[in-house]
Amino acid sequence: MVSPTASDVHPTMGIKIVSAGVSACLADVITFPLDTAKVRLQIQGEFPVSSGITYKGVLGTITTLAKTEGPVKLYSGLPAGLQRQISFASLRIGLYDSVQEFFTSGNETAPSLGSKISAGLTTGGVAVFIGQPTEVVKVRLQAQSHLHGLKPRYTGTYNAYRIIATTESFRSLWKGTTPNLLRNVIINCTELVTYDLMKGALVRNKILEDDVPCHLLSAFVAGFCTTLLSSPADVVKTRFINSPPGQYTSVPSCAMTMLHKEGPSAFFKGFVPSFLRLASWNVIMFVSFEQLKRELMKSRQTVDCAT
Repeated sequence: MVSPTASDVHPTMGIKIVSAGVSACLADVITFPLDTAKVRLQIQGEFPVSSGITYKGVLGTITTLAKTEGPVKLYSGLPAGLQRQISFASLRIGLYDSVQEFFTSGNETAPSLGSKISAGLTTGGVAVFIGQPTEVVKVRLQAQSHLHGLKPRYTGTYNAYRIIATTESFRSLWKGTTPNLLRNVIINCTELVTYDLMKGALVRNKILEDDVPCHLLSAFVAGFCTTLLSSPADVVKTRFINSPPGQYTSVPSCAMTMLHKEGPSAFFKGFVPSFLRLASWNVIMFVSFEQLKRELMKSRQTVDCAT
């Protein structure tokens, strides 16, 4: 992706965007149950437990959800999740190298840390504003339960878009943009910059070749660092997005309510599934991204030679 070696091909912007979108969708399909478990653990404690069901741990949450609401519930909100990756990940990851080059001054032989961070901030911020409605719908669908006579708010993805826009207001589709912007700026910078630096160090020091093992290790380290820094903003984002109108007056109000009622540990609820999800998502996405863009570039070169 970054820190290119002499043997690297140089994919076009279009190839990077397509590769990022496809790879992110693949990673989302595989890791989505972990994301659903994370959301359920994050909202636990927000309301009194009327159903008598509590979620404990990652496997416990997944098992409980599958037994009480059916295995399909683990993938509730997946269409919105895939829409999110197409509109969000394709931009924040696919445009990263190009934006990084923009921030790199002409006399630099290699992008500086400041250029990398600036690129992560820019692509992450732009992607949030475009993809926020898909995030709102995804979280709402993952959070809703039909147990003990609780009527689901939404029957499906497009039903959720329509109901939110008509009953709450069109602006509600961008509810939680502030905490999500904070979360995704942190995630984008940490994820991409850590992956970039780790991969570059491994290749430069000849510890690993620029291939799958290097991509896998770099992605795993990036996943852990990203989860640690983004967890508080992620929990607040989930709580605020899932809340009915009027429950919280603002994002800071949501954070303070959590702090007073549940203590500082509330900001790290769902940390384990969040880490498992982010680490596995990063590994699948980055390994697929690196391989896919190389294959697409080879195909493009083959077509060019043939013509």
